[in-house]
Amino acid sequence: MDRLRSVIRAPGLIRLLAVRLLCQVSDGAFQAALAFSILFNPDRHTDPLAIAGGFAVLLLPYSLLGPFAGALLDHWDRRRVLLWVNLLRAAAIILVAIAMTTSTPDTVVLLSALLVTGCSRLVASGLSASLPHVTPPSLIVEINAVFTTVGAGMLAAGAGVSALLRFIFGADNGGSGATLLAGAVFAVLGALLAGRFQRRQLGPDRPDGAGHTAVYSLARGLEHGLRAVLRTPSVAIVLSAIGVHRVVFGLNTLMFLMLVRNTELGDALGADVRALSIIGGCVAGGALIAAGTTPVSIRVVGRRGTIISALIVGGFAELLLLTVRPVPVLVAAAVIGLAGQTVKLCGDVAMQCDVADSYRGQVFAVQDALFNTAFVAAIFVAAVLVPQGGFSAGLVITGSALYFAITVWVIRRGQRAEGPPPAPLVEEPVSAETPTGR
Repeated sequence: MDRLRSVIRAPGLIRLLAVRLLCQVSDGAFQAALAFSILFNPDRHTDPLAIAGGFAVLLLPYSLLGPFAGALLDHWDRRRVLLWVNLLRAAAIILVAIAMTTSTPDTVVLLSALLVTGCSRLVASGLSASLPHVTPPSLIVEINAVFTTVGAGMLAAGAGVSALLRFIFGADNGGSGATLLAGAVFAVLGALLAGRFQRRQLGPDRPDGAGHTAVYSLARGLEHGLRAVLRTPSVAIVLSAIGVHRVVFGLNTLMFLMLVRNTELGDALGADVRALSIIGGCVAGGALIAAGTTPVSIRVVGRRGTIISALIVGGFAELLLLTVRPVPVLVAAAVIGLAGQTVKLCGDVAMQCDVADSYRGQVFAVQDALFNTAFVAAIFVAAVLVPQGGFSAGLVITGSALYFAITVWVIRRGQRAEGPPPAPLVEEPVSAETPTGR
């Protein structure tokens, strides 16, 4: 514990945590304000397919380009990426606010928001890839749990900021535009703090990309990221589990967006924004619990055992949604949040410890692509299949079955998720540097 306290006091680690918190508050404020502006805006009306289309416009383009952009994180000074991309994100949020205020159609608003989302995901990948440069390998599990889970809490805090501003400024287009600006303020603060790092303090270790130019690696970013994943069994296992969780989470998201708008469940929880806030708060609460339970579980049963346990718990929790009653639904939301965050933490540790720094940014970008593609695909499936009322027992049972199916697959894998990383990729020359690049 004394050692953990000494590491937390390290200036580089605390500063990186502060940058992450500001970025997460910015993301939470923007995402909530955008959702409120489109879903619960009296000036706009949205059906399930339009909601799915909105998620697709926001997430899929970056999912396709992210692995290529992630290559830049392994060539450019990550400090400068965190600085300038955050400033670009602030400018993009202002553009979205202007588009919303001027009653621009949803399509134009979403296309403007696409730039914000792309910047946010690039910053998130940069923060994750930078963490091993300010954390010793022996404490990466605990520190990563703190960073990821506190960051998730800041997403909820950002959403709370937007909810408060929405109450102050109103729910129409003008009030929505004003509410969106909060995300820009936090993005600028994050950029200014990131600029205080020393040059190359956050990596990459070899900016020349093992003898290749940034343009070359950008063009081959997807291939490099996928190869690094496939050649690292611990990462391949956990990314598969993360992908399935995001599919189930996508099915649940669309279903409950419709339920709180059209059924007694929404009325019982306060309707619309309040109902979604309560459900989201339960998910965040489960994620917070995962910050304490995941490191302990990894120490006791290992990463693979932790992943298996989380998936089994998630599968049973999903079945509670069949009741469509407030208490079981909120319990299920918390447990699914716990299971998903546990798997996510295991994934972050695997990518930070088992992948060489020269490819780490690309692998985190591949994870983002998997996250978003699985989530959007599930939302489209739910939009087509969900009835007008919003509830579908078939979707709930399918979600539970997916959890159990991926659990069986992970169990049947012959390798341990904690296994040592494989030999470097061909493109990476032998170096005397440590795996974490310090």
